[in-house]
This record gives sequence, structure tokens and C-alpha cells, in this order.
Amino acid sequence: MTSAVTTDKSAPTTRPGYGQLLRTPGALGFVLPGFAARLPFGMLTISILLLVQHATGSYGDAGIVAAVTGVSMALSAPVMGKFTDRRGQSAVLVPVVLVHATAVVALTALALLGAPLWALALAAVPAGASVPQVGPMVRSRWAAKLEGSPLLPTAAAFESVTDEFTFVVGPVLATALCTGIHPAAGLATEAALTLLGGLFFAAQRSSEPKPAAALAGGEKHASALSFPGLRVLIVAFIGIGAVFGGMQVSLAAFSNEIGNPGANGLLYGVFAAGNMTAGIAMGAIAWKIGPRRRLIAGYVGLTAAASVLWAAHSMILLGALGLVVGLCIAPALITGYTMIEQLIPAASRTEAFTWLTGAVAFGQAGAVTLAGRLTDAHGSSYGFLVPLVATALALVTLLALRSKLTPTAPSRIVNASAPVAAPAPAQSTRNRVNERGIGHRQPVTVD
Repeated sequence: MTSAVTTDKSAPTTRPGYGQLLRTPGALGFVLPGFAARLPFGMLTISILLLVQHATGSYGDAGIVAAVTGVSMALSAPVMGKFTDRRGQSAVLVPVVLVHATAVVALTALALLGAPLWALALAAVPAGASVPQVGPMVRSRWAAKLEGSPLLPTAAAFESVTDEFTFVVGPVLATALCTGIHPAAGLATEAALTLLGGLFFAAQRSSEPKPAAALAGGEKHASALSFPGLRVLIVAFIGIGAVFGGMQVSLAAFSNEIGNPGANGLLYGVFAAGNMTAGIAMGAIAWKIGPRRRLIAGYVGLTAAASVLWAAHSMILLGALGLVVGLCIAPALITGYTMIEQLIPAASRTEAFTWLTGAVAFGQAGAVTLAGRLTDAHGSSYGFLVPLVATALALVTLLALRSKLTPTAPSRIVNASAPVAAPAPAQSTRNRVNERGIGHRQPVTVD
């Protein structure tokens, strides 16, 4: 029995890959400025930690200010995402980057003037709330171009690699600026890059998804949070954020304990490089295992790897363990982002992506605060307990509610027993291929 889907014989027969992804028409037009606009995100938390710790002498106080920034971002990100879905990316991004640059400059000035902790925390609110959600915007552009395509998991992996590359370069750059030039140089650079990169990305209008109000057919705009699968993913991503936050504080404290503050950037870079390496591999594999199983398997590995960080007492061992933890993050992170296309309708996807980004920020903020207090009181080993506990709790939740990760939208798998449709004209098929940037659609496995 033949399928109801026609296949373009001129299409590539190789499995989806990064080369094919980047040949999608118009992709490079938003990928390159998108990278420039999100690089500062990897610099923000570590720059705040290093500046406030320099100004106050306390990792705990620095953790509080960084946590307020993260919580503010986590709370504002879904609102920003919902408004972006309704009004368009450029309409939101331009004013946001202007506010963010101003808020970061104000926070930097207060820290240098020796302002009290409450004033720094207050200034951190607008700095965090105005963090531009460029990553979710880029993912929404991919989702709009590749909906139903076998290239969509590859795009999710590519975006994770891009995110992790910013977390390789960002912390190292921020640490070098703060320790080699001036404690405020990291935040000053972050503000400048956010402003310039954000405005450049906003100018790329041709690939911007249409606002929900302009969608053909009047698709109803429902809140992304109304879908139970997203709520489960949010819990999982909070645990991932706790790993990022706990590692940032604890690695910085460990580097100071061994008398080599500059090792912080190197150790965190190794951790992020592990994540990036795993992300590259994830996008190169043609998966036969369903996304729900991949997510659970990845999270089991992440929890196991995070459970031994506290026992590391040498730089070499901690670097090796950090690499393993990084390798285990990518499978869970990439799969979670990939599942959004199945779980959430197009009109709410930017909001859904910002919920996940906000969940990472919220977990990071909580971990920075708790790990900072534990590190001040007992040393870096106790700070590493935070990723252990957070991932364990998230894994229990993920296992208990895994049934919620079943797509509620109609399946994209073609019924083989359905009547055979008449083949579409060749030119029409080629037009659809050019629009999607793929050769043909393949069934999406859902377990």
C-alpha cells in the first residue's frame, strides 16, 4: 500500500544534517545576527557575580543580585514571548534592548559607587526583566520554516550548540574582561553587544514569523502554559538551570580556593564545551527512539553525572567531571526544545520557548543564591550539592508525569491505508521544497 505523501525525486536522499539545514532559504539571514545578539546572554550572570563580589567581598551577596536578575528574567520572559507572538519580534525587541542597556549601565554604576545590597538587588530587576529573548525568537523562525520537517530536530540541536558556544565564549570573555581590565568591563561589554546585536537582528524582517493576529485562517491564540506537556518540560528545565547556576558559583569559588581565579573561565568553558560537543552529535544522529524516551534517558544521565561533582577536589578531576555533566545536558535540553513543535501550536511557540528559557533562568537564579550561601559557609564542595538535588527532584517529576508529554495535536504520521492522493504537479512540489528548505517530509516518531 502506498502512502498519501508524494516525494520529489530531485530531493536529497541523505539524512538531515547541518549543511542541509543551513542551505534552507533565508536561514543565514537570521542565524548570524541571532548569534551576535545572544552572545551577551552568556556574559550576564558571571559578569554580575564578579563585579558584585569585587564590590562587596561576598559570593552570597553576589549570588543574591545575580539571582534577582535571573528571577526577573524568568518572570518577564513568558510575557515578552506572548507579546512577541501577538505583535511581532521587531516590535518587541527594539525597545527591550534599549531598556536593557540602560538598566545594566545603572546597575554597574551603583556597584562601583558602593551602593548597599538592597539597591543593587533593586537595580537588578529591570536588568533581568529586559533581557531580550533572542534565542526563542530564532527557534520560532526555524519552527516556522521547518514545521513538520525532519530537519526540525537538527535545527534544535544547532540552536543548542549555538547557545552553548555562547556559554563557552561568554564566560571566558567576561572573566578575562573583569579580571584583566576592570571588574565592570564585563557588564559594560554585555550592554554594548546586546544593544548592537539586538538592533541588527530586529532589522532582519523577511524571516520574522507573522504575529498571531495575522495568521491565515484566524488560528486561535491560546496560552502556551495551558498545555500540560509544557508544564512538565518547565520543571525539567528548572533542573537544567540549577546545573548552570550551581556550576557558575561553585567553579568560581573552587578557583579562588586553589589560588587560581583565572581557572574559572577555563573550567566553565570545559563544561560548556562538553554540552556543545554533545549537541553537535545530537544533530548528526538520525534518531529512531522517540523524543520522550530520549528526554528521560538524557535526564537520568544528567542526574547521575551531577551527583558526583561535590567529591572532586582537584582541578583535573573537576574539569573531567564538568565535561561529563556538559555532555549529559545536551540530550535533555535539545529534546525538550524539539518537543515544542509537537506539543504547542504555532501561534504560541515563541511564548513556549520563552517559558523554557525562563525556566532555565529561574533554576539558575535559585541555584546561584543557594550555592552562594553554601559556598560562603562551607566551601565550594557544598555548592555542588545544588545541581545534585535539583536534577534529582526534576527527574522524579519527569518520570511521574511523562504521560503529559504526548502530543495533543493530530498526528503527522500518514495513514498507509488511506486513499492514495493524486500526485501534485512537479513545479508545485518544488516550490514547497524551496519554502521548507527540505527535500520531503518524513513521519515523525512519537512514543
